[in-house]
Amino acid sequence: MPAPEASASARSRPVITIGADPWCPHNCKAGSEQEGYMLDIAREVFEGAGYQVEYLNVSWARALQMARDGLLDAVVGAFVTDAPDFVFPAEPQGRSKIAMYTPADSDWVYDGIESLHDQTVLAINGYSYSEQLDQYLARHAEEPTRVWMLAGPSPLNRAINLLDQHRADVFPEDVYVMTWAQRVNTDIHSLRQGGLLQKTDSYIAFSPSNARSAELAEMLSRGTRELRENGRMAQILSAYGLSED
Repeated sequence: MPAPEASASARSRPVITIGADPWCPHNCKAGSEQEGYMLDIAREVFEGAGYQVEYLNVSWARALQMARDGLLDAVVGAFVTDAPDFVFPAEPQGRSKIAMYTPADSDWVYDGIESLHDQTVLAINGYSYSEQLDQYLARHAEEPTRVWMLAGPSPLNRAINLLDQHRADVFPEDVYVMTWAQRVNTDIHSLRQGGLLQKTDSYIAFSPSNARSAELAEMLSRGTRELRENGRMAQILSAYGLSED
């Protein structure tokens, strides 16, 4: 049992609340042994500066709304196109490579937005993929034969199952996320990469309604740079089988 002084000290530290749906290895299940390398970065930076970091899992759309309402301080795993009204640190905490996944026996190849015209595309509600694809999804959101929006607690597993059952044709997802999912769940059937959509930076982004967001974003930028320069970033990423490249 911690000493009373230690408990009182922990309670007195200012709290930073961060939310998102699990997107492992970027951010994983809250409370798990490995909460994701982006959470590890946040804890190193903020807890070293005297803050307490609290992380919770809600759907991505819900996390964005909670942050806009001031119920969360930040979301993790955000692209600038996810939430352009949020306060982003100058230094990214992660990087994402989005591929277009198909059933294993498909021979379809992504060749620009026009190549989606005869495909049923799965997408997760509230996610941003690329500017062009986001516009396509919005334009055809009411056409279920072209766009199928997923929500709920485990949209990734549902998308994988729908592709495996040939109930949909294409699902854009981060390569590291898909690789991790297939590594930790041997029941998941292998899918096929039908082409690369885009590479982009990923961030812990701060609530647009919080007066301290700019200060927190600057603190995180500075801390992220220091972790890269002193080699600690490489150690954090290595624990998830990743490298800075």
